[in-house]
Amino acid sequence: MPTLILPSWLKRSNWWLCAVLLVLMSCSRSTPKRQYTIGFSQCTNGDAWRQAMLAGMQKELSFYPEVRFRMKDAKYSSALQEQQIREFLKEGIDLLIVSANETEPVTPIVEEVYNRGIPVVILDRRTTSKLYTAYVGGNNLEVGQTAANYAAGLLGERGQVLEVLGAPGSSPAIDRHRGFAQALAAYPGMQLVAQVNSNWERPSVLARLPNVLRQHPEIDLIFAHNDRLALGAYQVCKQLGRERQVRIVGVDGLPGPHGGIQLVQDGIINSTLLYSPGGEEAIRTAMRILQRQPFEKENPLSTMVIDSTNVLTMKLQTEKLSSQQQDIQRQQRLLQQQLATYASQQTVLYVLAAALLGAAGLGILVWRAFRANRRITRRLALQNEEIRAQRNQIQEFAEQARVETEAKLRFFTNFSHELRTPLTLILGPVEEMLTSGPQLPAAQRHDLSLVRRNAQRLLQLVNQLMDFRKIDVGKMPVRATEGNLVAFVREIMDVFERPARQRGIRLRFLPAEPALPLWFDANVLDKVFFNLLSNALKFTPEGGQITVSMQRVPAEKAVRVSVEDTGRGISEQDRAHIFEWFYQGQQSVAKGSGMGLALALGLTRLHQGTLSFTSQPGRGSTFVVTLPLELPQELKSMEAIAPVNLGFSVEEDLPPALRPEPEAAVSGSEALVLVIEDNPEVNAFLVQKLRPHFQVSTAFDGARGLELAADSIPDLIICDVMLPELSGLEVVARLKSDWRTSHIPVVLLTARGASEQQVEGVQAGADLYLTKPFNPTFLLESVRTLLSNREKQREHFRRELSVQTATVAPQRVDQKFLADLTAIVEANLSRSELNVEDVARSLGISRVQLYRKVKAVLGTGVTDFIQGIRLTKARQLLLSDELTIAEVAYQLGFSSPSYFSTSFKARYQVSPSEFRALHTTA
Repeated sequence: MPTLILPSWLKRSNWWLCAVLLVLMSCSRSTPKRQYTIGFSQCTNGDAWRQAMLAGMQKELSFYPEVRFRMKDAKYSSALQEQQIREFLKEGIDLLIVSANETEPVTPIVEEVYNRGIPVVILDRRTTSKLYTAYVGGNNLEVGQTAANYAAGLLGERGQVLEVLGAPGSSPAIDRHRGFAQALAAYPGMQLVAQVNSNWERPSVLARLPNVLRQHPEIDLIFAHNDRLALGAYQVCKQLGRERQVRIVGVDGLPGPHGGIQLVQDGIINSTLLYSPGGEEAIRTAMRILQRQPFEKENPLSTMVIDSTNVLTMKLQTEKLSSQQQDIQRQQRLLQQQLATYASQQTVLYVLAAALLGAAGLGILVWRAFRANRRITRRLALQNEEIRAQRNQIQEFAEQARVETEAKLRFFTNFSHELRTPLTLILGPVEEMLTSGPQLPAAQRHDLSLVRRNAQRLLQLVNQLMDFRKIDVGKMPVRATEGNLVAFVREIMDVFERPARQRGIRLRFLPAEPALPLWFDANVLDKVFFNLLSNALKFTPEGGQITVSMQRVPAEKAVRVSVEDTGRGISEQDRAHIFEWFYQGQQSVAKGSGMGLALALGLTRLHQGTLSFTSQPGRGSTFVVTLPLELPQELKSMEAIAPVNLGFSVEEDLPPALRPEPEAAVSGSEALVLVIEDNPEVNAFLVQKLRPHFQVSTAFDGARGLELAADSIPDLIICDVMLPELSGLEVVARLKSDWRTSHIPVVLLTARGASEQQVEGVQAGADLYLTKPFNPTFLLESVRTLLSNREKQREHFRRELSVQTATVAPQRVDQKFLADLTAIVEANLSRSELNVEDVARSLGISRVQLYRKVKAVLGTGVTDFIQGIRLTKARQLLLSDELTIAEVAYQLGFSSPSYFSTSFKARYQVSPSEFRALHTTA
């Protein structure tokens, strides 16, 4: 057998490994400096100014090779500059330098960057906010003052001066003019006789200055806010033959063939004021900020006068600096080449070291893996035997559990069927006694209501058990129709609005889109969302919040509906069992049947969807229903199916501890009456008389009454005339002038019975004026009559609001509101994406305010109102053969012809084609 002979160097493997480790350690000693990314957004005027600013920045950046400098030029456009700054935020920067052209447009985005924690250095032109890290720029006020003092000395403190200003509204132009005017006021012999506005560029001076110079031939000196304007002023003076009479002072003092220094040396202008672009100081300040060194928030740059006495010196200095900068850049390029060579060599060294270590480690791993593989193979053989035995045992247990479960389900199903007959015999007589026995005493009526409520609760449990059995045996079919899921969920939420309001719980509906066309079974999803909302209402404390959100998820080809509450959450031990049948939880404060969530899960799966939840103890729970955008064809039905009436109300489904107040529960009407009365005894008396017949809320002063009226939109208001601070007449006037409350009938109560006072009350807008003492029975009947008349008025508005008739004349606040609403809807009928938010935005109000107003005036929702106008318009268009049914559907904003046909048939009981055939043949 051959013998493997290893080289002697490999036998000394310990020394070899140590040497490799030493190489790696030496290579890793040099820790690179932290890399910074600085974004520079500039939008200033003047190419020479920008070049000087960038040259200064590049010069200072040559000392910081670890800085990555990125610049975006907005080309004088503030809108483009805002867009480029947002691009910087997406790309990721450590610090932002901003040089703006206009201060106000760029202020909001600068504040946003600053609030995100990114340092912001403002260069040259300030923003209108103090939300920035540091400012670097010239002192324009000092520039103006220096220019005035120099002009006074040049003219011997006597002469006529003309000022060429920068762009109106820009901070440099404002400050330079202010400093110039302040300093010039100290010289009585100096007069500022004229001003010329510009846009900082020479052509604007060439167009405007000649007329001003002709009007003022006495001008001795022109102060231009930059050197480009000064050059334009010189050209105008030369055209008029006055270049030797008028002295010209500019601002900037930039180097270069067209800069202010060259203009002074050539004798074109008399002097220029140095206004440093501040590029070097901006980079210095930025690096102090990034390196967490002390820095100043305000960094003003000084100025000086450059004239014939010092222009040659300044020119030589700038040329010398430019030459030095070129040398530095050349040295940097050589340094970068050396660093690149070093980095490549270092990479090769790392690769070689890693390869050697990898080869040694791989040999050890192969040997150990071979030994471990033999042990694992023997262990797996034993485990396979155990798994086969356990699988057989599990199959036996599963079959036994299936048989036992089937027996229990059969028992519950049969028992549920047996319960329906006695429940029917209980509910029938109780309902008859409650409706036909007004002479019953209050105690007996209360007991009968208790019997009815609990009988209906039992009926609900029976129905849920039967649904459970149908799901289990697969006999609950899905018959989906195309509809608007947003409107469907909103209608279910309307049922919960009253009990939530009575417990102080805020209901929020946040659909991501105004309409979501979807194929779904209303009977199935009605039970799913009802159980989820009922569950949320049970476990949300008073003053809490329930949020229902809805959005399309294109990546999953699904629609996601979440129900979030702010209750106590679900404990750890309950989460694993929350969807189990008849499980009620270990820490539940409101015991239920334990079937609601399990039924919702089964129905959601039946609808090809999923139901999941997340919960944090003490913060609430969120249940998420995910429905597919497309259903199999066999689950679709062309017939619209109305949601099943569950046979119980939201209040009856709640546990006793969470049900509404007793007075609301026994109320004989859904109408809400607001009582505004400062006398506690009279207030309590009114509540006592009204509460058996209506829902009642109270306020003890006019201001609070107005708040409650705008918030809850009551059906009627009873208000006292004599109220503290805000009288009843003022309350009525404000109610009638506010479009949110203008439709509410108002009854005024007062002790003042003079006829002129009654006339004053009616003129203020009151619907009824009663004097104290009043007959409670008369007040009650008056309230009923006003509410009845209001319902008739709603019906009248609904009849008038049709595209077949003229728009309602805006004679009252309500009529004007409805006219505006109708006009907006009719103008946007072709938009399929038109939603409540769009209409509310057009009216300048919120979605909730629009919904409450339309509900109060018309007794219907905004979505139904829009749909009604569309369908009425459809009837007109279908009377003519000019458009096909599909063209009518798309012209009126329906998402598809099938959805249009389904909606049309649901409203008029005939399809569009049948309607057209019926009327065209006639």
